[in-house]
Amino acid sequence: MNLTEEITLLTDNLHLLTKDQAWYYRVLPKNKVNGTFTFYCEDSVSLTDLSAELEILLGATIKLEPLDAIQVAKLLSKYYLKDNAAQGSAQAHMTHNPDDFLHHLISEAKSLKSSDIHIESYEHKCRVRIRIDGMMVERYQLKREDYPALINKIKIHANLDIAEKRLPQDGRINFKHGGQQFDIRVSVLPTLYGEKVVLRLLNNDATDIDLNSLGFSTFDLENYLQGAKRPNGILLISGPTGSGKTTTLYATLKLLNKETRNVMTIEDPVEYTLEGINQVQLKESIGLGFAAALRTFLRQDPDVIMIGEIRDTETANMAIRAALTGHLVLSTIHTNSAWGTVSRLTDMGIPSFLVASTLNTTVAQRLLRLLCPHCKEQKEFSDGLYPRQFKAYSKVHHHITAKGCEQCYYTGYKGRKAVYEVIPVDQELSLQIKNGNMYVNDLLNDRGIHTLAENAFQLFSSGLTSIEEIYPLLFNY
Repeated sequence: MNLTEEITLLTDNLHLLTKDQAWYYRVLPKNKVNGTFTFYCEDSVSLTDLSAELEILLGATIKLEPLDAIQVAKLLSKYYLKDNAAQGSAQAHMTHNPDDFLHHLISEAKSLKSSDIHIESYEHKCRVRIRIDGMMVERYQLKREDYPALINKIKIHANLDIAEKRLPQDGRINFKHGGQQFDIRVSVLPTLYGEKVVLRLLNNDATDIDLNSLGFSTFDLENYLQGAKRPNGILLISGPTGSGKTTTLYATLKLLNKETRNVMTIEDPVEYTLEGINQVQLKESIGLGFAAALRTFLRQDPDVIMIGEIRDTETANMAIRAALTGHLVLSTIHTNSAWGTVSRLTDMGIPSFLVASTLNTTVAQRLLRLLCPHCKEQKEFSDGLYPRQFKAYSKVHHHITAKGCEQCYYTGYKGRKAVYEVIPVDQELSLQIKNGNMYVNDLLNDRGIHTLAENAFQLFSSGLTSIEEIYPLLFNY
């Protein structure tokens, strides 16, 4: 078969082999018809010997179809992802014990550095997908008759009502298995063909988080630290869900966490735990929201307050009040740019003079996937690859593209890095806010402020990421 031909394996055939067996024999299940199993194998092996071994192993008639060794490696990496944690022979399908399957699934997702597990039900099938480096990958398919048992097991671990199948539910699991321990946020949503569950894997260990390694340029980091080290005011980080805002906030809290300071947080959920910081889990069901917690915080003699998100006018007003009374407030907000936080706050009903007197630093950030260092390749570059109307900051003659190998599961990418836009609000910018002037590009240029597009372009031109990754940001230059 031609190497360029696209081969898709049915997920419900993957359980014919364990992950270890597939890699050991370097075979992949094509189909199962009337008791005969057809597998793809490398074209360099002895078909007679391999089929004999597989017939003994599986107790069935085996048919082999040779493929190029590179294509076999690519398919193995795609459908039988290797992980460093679980080296057992857990099968890639739902076993009779849903608890064992759940433990295996969570352990595997954690070892692959996945952020979320999606368990979904449709009319004729159920599937499990995991999110790696921001992208969804289908891992398993489940039988519809096995699906309810798995959902109930998750609900039991999360202390949810297994009888309630009509309303959404939220819970939390403290996962302890095989030497691993971390928290999982559970969200259950009723859908047309059953309940969908999303498991958000939370990293309890904040010891490895460091501002210097997140992606700040030297200039942006200096501006950011000036705002973080001020005794009062509001420092806001904006960006879409999954852009790393919370990680940046925790790296900042680590820096501010001193014995001489009282640091308090209200979060939904508490994603990391830090010794020496008073962390509160939001519970809207009993009236403990961001605004209610902030009212109590102000009576707790705080120095630094971190709010998980400013999502409504009441929370914004309480944050402003906290900053006006001499506290440093850190929070996140959903806007497209750093300067966009100003108009977002005024749209919430905050008077511009209060925004001007409290906002000390505003930040926008995004996460970009980095090219796999093992397989990236250089190609000629054409300006036609940029969005129309975009003018490059510098001339690019060659660019690095994603290819794919075993190391990156043939995605072409491995790991992510944050890009930032940091605006320290000085007296002149504060005056512009007070006067309601939202067009400050010239002032920002005079201060050498780099936009998200500029910092993303720098990452691209240095060969760390691809044009496809930065393309969405170039519309906002």
